[in-house]
Amino acid sequence: MRLIRRAIDQLRWLYWAAQFGGRGADLIMRGVSGGALDNMDRDDVSALIPEDAAKEIIKSVPQASTVLSMPRVRRKTMSRKQQRLPIVDFLPDAYWVSEGGTKQQTKAGWTNLFVTAEELAVIVAIDENVLDDSDYDIWGETKPLLIEAIGQKIDQAIMFGVDAPASFPEAIVPAADDHSQRVEVGDSAVDYAADVNLVFAEVEEDGYPVNGVVARLGVKQKLRGLRDDNGQPIFVTSLRDDGRTDSIYGEDMRFSTNGAWEADDADLIAGDWSALLFAIRQDLRWKLADQATVGGVSLFETDRVALRVTFRCGFQILNPPNREQPDDTLRFPFAFLDAGTT
Repeated sequence: MRLIRRAIDQLRWLYWAAQFGGRGADLIMRGVSGGALDNMDRDDVSALIPEDAAKEIIKSVPQASTVLSMPRVRRKTMSRKQQRLPIVDFLPDAYWVSEGGTKQQTKAGWTNLFVTAEELAVIVAIDENVLDDSDYDIWGETKPLLIEAIGQKIDQAIMFGVDAPASFPEAIVPAADDHSQRVEVGDSAVDYAADVNLVFAEVEEDGYPVNGVVARLGVKQKLRGLRDDNGQPIFVTSLRDDGRTDSIYGEDMRFSTNGAWEADDADLIAGDWSALLFAIRQDLRWKLADQATVGGVSLFETDRVALRVTFRCGFQILNPPNREQPDDTLRFPFAFLDAGTT
């Protein structure tokens, strides 16, 4: 029992190190930098990791990510590091033709967006004595931490651009700000509900429907008790076939609980989530090392081994021209509510 508790404490230590940043987070999330790793091959760790581990993690990541849990997000598998996405660049025009008149020519154009898969790594250290305990479910205890860490980093990169690779596009919140898609709390001069409605309006005026909202968990207390002009609550929690679901103004709402949210940047994000494309390489890999230093801790000196799981993913925001807003500098499928100093 003491060994089990010790192993769990180690896993928790690594998780919180990743949450609060510093060298520990750098090593945990991005892999060990420097130093030789005495890596065992896949056969050596087959007893630790089930054969279907890769599929299991990839299937579970969307559940750990607030962004990827949105139903309308497009998902794609990649066969190589970078893939081209042809999108409409400008729209054709139609003309009325009078009897005997000449039909005018028109044209449509396409441009290319690229989605690039970058590597994301998670490292968890485990006591060697615990590995020797065949009755202890190492994988069962480790897997949730791996999945949650991956989900957190994906959300940070997509929503706020935190620690995002240089090849990734601009994240949702800074890109929305660049396109004047920001509403500050109090802009409506009515209440918080009216402010949220203004965020919806920013998206809709650009020709996109709002089909979902993501928010920090603290926004819940601002929404409870708010009513529309007819006295009906704008924030509703209901039971559906796909589980318990929160909604606001009739649209699905998700709350971030994995530590990814940047409260100083936004209260909530609303938009057309079908404009977000998430791509993943189906080649999850793992290695086991016992000669490295992770988060300032020597694995060799402390009789631990480190399990490192890596996979590659990327995203792109699709923003083709539409009839409602042809101006590329203004049109964007997302808007956000900025809490400001309130």
